[in-house]
Amino acid sequence: MSTLRPIGVFDSGVGGLTVLKALRRKLPGRDFLYFADTARVPYGRKPREMVQAFAAGITNFLLQHDVGGVVVACNTASAAALPQLAERAPVPVWGVIEPGVEAARRVTRSGRVGVIGTPGAIQSGAYQKRLEALGLQVWAQPCPLFVSIVEEGLSQSYEAELMARHYLAAHPAIDTLILGCTHYPMLAPVIQRVLGSGVTLVESAQVTAEVVGAALPASNGGMAGNIRHFVTGDLLAYQHTAQVIGGVDGEMEWLDVTRL
Repeated sequence: MSTLRPIGVFDSGVGGLTVLKALRRKLPGRDFLYFADTARVPYGRKPREMVQAFAAGITNFLLQHDVGGVVVACNTASAAALPQLAERAPVPVWGVIEPGVEAARRVTRSGRVGVIGTPGAIQSGAYQKRLEALGLQVWAQPCPLFVSIVEEGLSQSYEAELMARHYLAAHPAIDTLILGCTHYPMLAPVIQRVLGSGVTLVESAQVTAEVVGAALPASNGGMAGNIRHFVTGDLLAYQHTAQVIGGVDGEMEWLDVTRL
């Protein structure tokens, strides 16, 4: 590990690896601790209070490992728990919702923006409230089965396109769509095909990495950073599913969820 404190990143599963990838590109010399709560995935259908408790426990665990900041790489957890986490943690805490909203604000031409996500993220209204506060018109749609489609390796399948057409059938005239779940970038080609080239897809991972990168030192003497994964579910299943997102580097360690 470098002399700089590691950055903690957590998600309910493997979707947050898309955020970790963007962070590593922006901060290649930093060490990362990635926490995958696969024993309790998915968060999207769980009560808000339960997700808040999960997020608080994971954040405390990461703080015990001396992280210099925490990235909540989960839209559902960001929507449910971010304000409380940021208030209580002694280090900076970033979510993925504000960066996604900012990215949409930058690219929309008409002011009509859509957002898709898990039921928990959409029902919270976290994206909608922030977008509307900017004077934008918002259409929101929960897409509960998209996560399963991605994790089953079906992102580019006929079934994925059928599901995308079903979820997006009622969309009004929009020129921007926020992919409000860290799994959804894997479905971007299918979603783009369904919506057409006139709609710009927004992923929050890159903008989140820009925000974190602006706040923290990038490297430690040119050394490449390390990654350590804490996984609450089956390690082999995590490694297999992570390959769908693009692979998993670094040391992996199983963690008994009752320790949180």
